[in-house]
Amino acid sequence: MNLLVWLIVGAVIGWAAGLVLGDRNSVLVNIIVGIVGAMIGGLLFGGPTINESALNLTAMLISLVGAIILLGVVNLVRRGRLA
Repeated sequence: MNLLVWLIVGAVIGWAAGLVLGDRNSVLVNIIVGIVGAMIGGLLFGGPTINESALNLTAMLISLVGAIILLGVVNLVRRGRLA
């Protein structure tokens, strides 16, 4: 997949996860959350993700759920509840 498209889709997924959890992050953090969250979603659910060059609704939803999980854990660690 084109690197630029991958980064943009990762940013959108990270941004959407931030909206769901009410967390505002920078574009760089959104990209990281989107891409790493997609990997986590793929590991948990075993389906296609944006990291596997699959740009369909299933891949987007699995990536979004993974990003929400990642961002939730990061927020818990930031607040000191998981440390």
